[in-house]
Amino acid sequence: MKQPFHNSADTDQSEMDTKSVSPRRLIHRRTAITRVAVSVATATGLGKSALGNDDPKPTGLGLVIYDCNIRRKWLQQQQPGVDLFEPLTFLRHCRALGAGGMQARLGVMTPSKIAALRDFAEQHGMYIEAIISSPSDGEIERFESEIKTARDVGARAARTTIIPGRRYERFDSFEQFQEFQKRGHRMLERAVPIVEKHRIPFAVENHKDERIDERVALLSLISSEFVGACVDTGNSFALLNDPYEAVDALAPFAMSVHLKDQAVLPYADGFLLGDIPLGQGCFDLARMVKSQRRVRPDVRYSLELITRDALRVPCLTDSYYRTLPAIPARDLARTLRFVGRNAADKLQHVSDLSLEEQVKLEDANVAASLDFAREILGL
Repeated sequence: MKQPFHNSADTDQSEMDTKSVSPRRLIHRRTAITRVAVSVATATGLGKSALGNDDPKPTGLGLVIYDCNIRRKWLQQQQPGVDLFEPLTFLRHCRALGAGGMQARLGVMTPSKIAALRDFAEQHGMYIEAIISSPSDGEIERFESEIKTARDVGARAARTTIIPGRRYERFDSFEQFQEFQKRGHRMLERAVPIVEKHRIPFAVENHKDERIDERVALLSLISSEFVGACVDTGNSFALLNDPYEAVDALAPFAMSVHLKDQAVLPYADGFLLGDIPLGQGCFDLARMVKSQRRVRPDVRYSLELITRDALRVPCLTDSYYRTLPAIPARDLARTLRFVGRNAADKLQHVSDLSLEEQVKLEDANVAASLDFAREILGL
């Protein structure tokens, strides 16, 4: 069993048992093929009855649209008139796979489409969360229109980001990062009166942008019951935060959760960080879920697993610290110890695969994660 990030003396037996169960036993090839067939039929307008398949056993874990980027691309080649990310189409796709809901871009929808989406979610006991960009200068009208749509479909929350890109890749200096950080804070301040007016929880993802102490300080300063966190369980590791401390610190602000596992592997300039099916990576997800539920038991969990090549985190280069000048050496040391102890045998390499192979891998990643969430995490 891989070593936890901290000393595991206070980890109870149930959590330790979680890491000892192989998720590969939870998903059978026949089940995966059936799910793929059902989802294709749903997205292209065929009813599941045409396939003669029963519904898969449901889980409360929902899907973020980014889980299905490759399937969307593949489907557009097969059926050019079909967009998997159209909200009702995607929610039907989630139900076909047994997912409990979705986090998706809704945009501004017509009343009839709003009613159809809301009715489908209510009929099947599914949740909806929106993805909405925070308002820049001149975007208040657009932002409020999207918030109204989220309200009218019954969205539980709207997820957003406030700073573009990965901090250590996007910016050339700490001063440049601070400029964009201030812009992001102003965007969030503009959003506050609108989300309070329409009573939509607005969840800001820790998006490899601010360290956890910076994000907690911001949310504390905003101090609105309708502005909080979309807690991503993997992103802050790329900024050398302790992943469990990150979840604990953001838990009181949580309005949504991106649940992800990660595989790690050292390389010359730092480490590789790859999205991996839940339970197959290096994080103790049971511990994270337990910690989150203790503080916010009603928060919804959405899988965010992007099937792609692993990301490079060049934490042993000078350039990495141009925007992160104050990271304590102990954080780097702790992170590299963890990477060394939990190094994967190999990481998923996606870019060299054909589109057909990529979509099969993406489907398998999603299916295995849904099974792990239901059977092991109890979601």
